[in-house]
Amino acid sequence: MHYDFRKIEKDWQDFWAKNETFKAENNSDKPKYYVLDMFPYPSGAGLHVGHPLGYIASDIYARYKRHKGFNVLHPQGYDSFGLPAEQYAIQTGQHPAITTEANIKTYRRQLDQLGFSFDWSREVRTSDPQYYKWTQWIFIQLFNSWYNKASDKAEAIEDLISIFEQEGNANVQAVCDEDITQFSAADWKAFSAKEKQEILLKYRLTYLAESEVNWCPALGTVLANDEIVNGVSERGGHPVVRKKMTQWSMRITAYAQRLLDGLDTVDWPQPLKDSQINWIGRSEGAEVEFALKGSEHKIAIFTTRPDTIFGVSFMTLAPEHELVTKITTPEQKAEVEAYIEATAKRSERERMADVKTISGAFTGAYAEHPFTKEPIPVWIGDYVLAGYGTGAVMSVPCGDQRDYDFAKHFNIPIPNIFEGVDISEEAFADKATTVIANSDFLNGLGYKEATSKAIAELEKLGVGKGKVNYRLRDAVFSRQRYWGEPFPVYYVDGMPQMIAPEHLPIKLPEVDKYLPTETGEPPLGNATVWAWDTGKNEVVANDKIDNKTVFPLELNTMPGWAGSSQYFNRYMDPHNENEIFSKEAIGYWQDVDLYIGGSEHATGHLLYSRFWQKFMFDLGLVPKDEFAKKLINQGMITGTSAFVYQLIPGAQAIDNSMFLGKPIKGYSEDIFLSPGKVALLGKFVPDNLGYLESSESKEIFDFLKSRIDNLEEYYYVDNGVEFQLGLKVLKQRVNVKYVNGSDELMIEDLRGDKEFKGVYEKAIFIGEKGGVIDGGNDTYKVVREVEKMSKSKVNVVNPDEICEEYGADSLRLYEMFLGPLEQSKPWNTAGITGVHSFLKKLWRLYHSGPEGAFEVSEAEPSKDSYKTLHKTIKKVEGDIENFSFNTSVSTFMIAVNELSSQKCNSRAVLEPLAILVSPYAPHIAEELWSKLGHEGSIAAVPFPKFEEKYLVESSKEYPVSFNGKMRFKLELPLDLSKDEIEAAVMAHEKTQQQLQGRTPKKVIVVPGKIVNIVG
Repeated sequence: MHYDFRKIEKDWQDFWAKNETFKAENNSDKPKYYVLDMFPYPSGAGLHVGHPLGYIASDIYARYKRHKGFNVLHPQGYDSFGLPAEQYAIQTGQHPAITTEANIKTYRRQLDQLGFSFDWSREVRTSDPQYYKWTQWIFIQLFNSWYNKASDKAEAIEDLISIFEQEGNANVQAVCDEDITQFSAADWKAFSAKEKQEILLKYRLTYLAESEVNWCPALGTVLANDEIVNGVSERGGHPVVRKKMTQWSMRITAYAQRLLDGLDTVDWPQPLKDSQINWIGRSEGAEVEFALKGSEHKIAIFTTRPDTIFGVSFMTLAPEHELVTKITTPEQKAEVEAYIEATAKRSERERMADVKTISGAFTGAYAEHPFTKEPIPVWIGDYVLAGYGTGAVMSVPCGDQRDYDFAKHFNIPIPNIFEGVDISEEAFADKATTVIANSDFLNGLGYKEATSKAIAELEKLGVGKGKVNYRLRDAVFSRQRYWGEPFPVYYVDGMPQMIAPEHLPIKLPEVDKYLPTETGEPPLGNATVWAWDTGKNEVVANDKIDNKTVFPLELNTMPGWAGSSQYFNRYMDPHNENEIFSKEAIGYWQDVDLYIGGSEHATGHLLYSRFWQKFMFDLGLVPKDEFAKKLINQGMITGTSAFVYQLIPGAQAIDNSMFLGKPIKGYSEDIFLSPGKVALLGKFVPDNLGYLESSESKEIFDFLKSRIDNLEEYYYVDNGVEFQLGLKVLKQRVNVKYVNGSDELMIEDLRGDKEFKGVYEKAIFIGEKGGVIDGGNDTYKVVREVEKMSKSKVNVVNPDEICEEYGADSLRLYEMFLGPLEQSKPWNTAGITGVHSFLKKLWRLYHSGPEGAFEVSEAEPSKDSYKTLHKTIKKVEGDIENFSFNTSVSTFMIAVNELSSQKCNSRAVLEPLAILVSPYAPHIAEELWSKLGHEGSIAAVPFPKFEEKYLVESSKEYPVSFNGKMRFKLELPLDLSKDEIEAAVMAHEKTQQQLQGRTPKKVIVVPGKIVNIVG
């Protein structure tokens, strides 16, 4: 009976679905174990073979834990709000919900065919109103909370109002806006309702504020820093500018220290922890106020080096700093405004990364040094960021390299305040060897002493204080797009009001188009039914707005990270309509035991979700303030891209000074030169111009000339430059599906593909032998490069094709076999044949009867077979516990080879072997388990127990040598003494044959190793 993997896999996938084999219960006597994958965004491209890597690993572990007696929760869902579906809606007019639903169906089919043990009864989708109802609910809780520094947690805003009513805000220790003014209880009572709301917004954990944002005009939305790469949007590569907008923000800064401290309590990869530590950016120093000469304004700065305050020779403000327009002199206004406009086109990340470009503008204003009272010029420069510290720095060029470079560029003085240090070439920033000089009362002090004294003196003058600062900024929580969670917010007199939780969800309205309105409002501004009736407590038509009982609703939607910040908790009780989850459910599951996903989410999803979890912990909603005990970042499966070299004819200057790639009359075909022949054009680099000088290259050149009319047009003199016919080589991507295992381009298949719309239909390919490829007379070999697997690089491999040809079990094993889970590794489809052959060999182990019939004996296994089994159990269990899945696949191969050579078909070995293989290749394991006579699934069968006794050696095979040459081997018990070993060897008939009656001079015995007979 042959291994019919297609039928086997389909049958067992149907069985699992019908019997809900992997459904987890919220109440069980078994210990719980929660295995979670970062849920996917369902893109239109579907899965490629790189996507399932983490899913396969988590599935192996989930299946293993079921075998070990755990009640395993292994859910899956979809992060289904997102910009791609909205962009498609803009282009086609099709509602994003329709696109998303179609994409989800594709994803579900692909996930099912890979045999994952997901509990699909708990599926969630962030775009489902019954799911985002609870995202809206959490937003309301955040709005109704403030952060109490005294208790170090979030508390109800009602408690804060009570304090205001009783004593004002003088003694309130809160994380709040910087511009809070002090008021008494009497003042509070005298404030109008609107004034009270405005004050409370400065304390709430989610609040409205005007902030600098990354605005992408092409996408019509604000982007988070992690959505921008090299100054352009990650999605589409569109330009991004900085601008001020009124946005909802999350006061994540309140949790900065707790987010740092919490990293010590979780088993997460250190590089990921380091990313979060750096992103949060804790630093200790001083906050100092510099008065502006001739102005009421003051510049507040934060510095980690108050010891260098006498080295300040200028101030630098971020171009976006609110004081810039207020302090710039008329003479400098034009220059400053031009500079601000230019820097608005650069993202914060780009500005931070670019240390070479030096630019700035002088405002014309001067600050006053707090100790010397000397005037200090105030500049703006884009190396200072509005989002870090106060958006202003006291520039100490002798102690900071960027200040140093700025001062050198603009010829600003660089006073030296370091004793015995040469700063003629660069700044000096070594804290450990710092000795302060030219600094009045700080002279002769080291870094620590000078820092403490400087802070003390600043505090005496009332112009500064010691402070802990964080790089982390409050997170912008608004997006100007349609396909996202609506805010449960309406506006009365311009002030935000929360819709009562019992009226949730507030569903997305229908719109005619998904672009911003003509007046620049977000896409929800196109909705005609988008107002809140406070009398009916429902959404009504916009034309009913009277600002008495019907009010406008928020037009922004929530960002992508909103829905992913608590989905792991909702999985515990996904169908609960009355609460986000029951106390019983959260009490049982507690938190995620194992979380697997990409490291690219370190400072996005993983930071924001930790913030939400800590907030929910403060409210008593969850029992743990960290949601995942262990996190593994799976590596990337990279694609092996394919490239061809296109020849572009044109007019080439004889001195190689220029190439004119203008169209050539009569030249209509694209010509591609095999990479092996590119050397004929000289040493190849992309876009290199070369000369064709060899006889072989002359043939190619002559062929090209034969395809061109009016050659004389390319031999001419222009402004003294002589031109001739030349070539340019262009490196082009080609879809890997048209490349075979020998890296040969399948030209006829490529020509016939409609995807390329006839691009290659008339193309001419010059092959490895130098001739035009026609039929089978030559081959065209592509160039391969390892890159990220993506649709844009046309190097993706579809798992559907792999499953059809080799099966899901082969795909699962191969992805694990490629290398350690955390490392990136290149995909090579040719390599999958090895694991597929292994599965066929495993199948034959159970089918040793006539014509491959199933045959398993009840006979006692040999000790060698027992040994093979138990060393496999030990190794595989250790590998799974240590997430070393690649070495398990090798172990399986060794075990099957050994058992095959032992001709083992004993049930006592083959039954546990099927269980061992089950987490990795579940379909074949289920089929073998069924053939072994068992009903139901193998999924919950206990994992085989390792027994050391089967690995304990009771005998040793001794090599017996005569005068140093090994003649035969003899197996003897390990517990024999030296004399007993000698006696047994000497008595053996083969020894007697070798000696032929002679008496040996001596017998050398090394117990457990060798026997050597001399003489």
